[in-house]
Amino acid sequence: MRTDAALTNEHGPLLLQIARSAISNKLGQAVALPEPSGEAADTLQAAGASFVTLNQQGQLRGCIGSLQAHRPLMVDVQANAIAAALHDPRFAPLRLVELEITTVEVSVLSAMQPMPFSSEADALAQLRPGVDGVVFEFGHYRSTFLPQVWEQLPNARQFMAHLKHKAGLAPDFWAAEVRLQRYTVAKFKEVEGAS
Repeated sequence: MRTDAALTNEHGPLLLQIARSAISNKLGQAVALPEPSGEAADTLQAAGASFVTLNQQGQLRGCIGSLQAHRPLMVDVQANAIAAALHDPRFAPLRLVELEITTVEVSVLSAMQPMPFSSEADALAQLRPGVDGVVFEFGHYRSTFLPQVWEQLPNARQFMAHLKHKAGLAPDFWAAEVRLQRYTVAKFKEVEGAS
């Protein structure tokens, strides 16, 4: 199921509210979780994979997500929002005082599409900058970049080099056993300063 295709702009504010409410409640500031109804409830109760990204003044403050749909989208967003706020190993846990200067972004992933390729050059030629999120796998090495990362790394070769580095491999590494999958996202982001 392509969960991202089932989403519309009307779902965005609801997903952002779900993410922010989950973080607020976890940090001890009680906020009622939104309760979707009708078609929105059906969409958000369907299995979905999401990433929640937190930013402060344009700088990353946390990002955690799921690559595979394994629980209802609403539950996935709540869990990933809390994990991004408190368990991203790159950052200290978010404090309640920081929440008002934190911008929340929710990305809902499509199903993974395996990429067949004959070489790294062939794989690079197939990538769609600004569109594709990519999962890189080699043995136990694994990493992903959301499509938003193309904003910082618009060149496909550079994008792939950083993706390999994120997995723990040399930027120029390549082997016949490398596997790639791509996906797209439906992205929803709070307006800065409007939280």
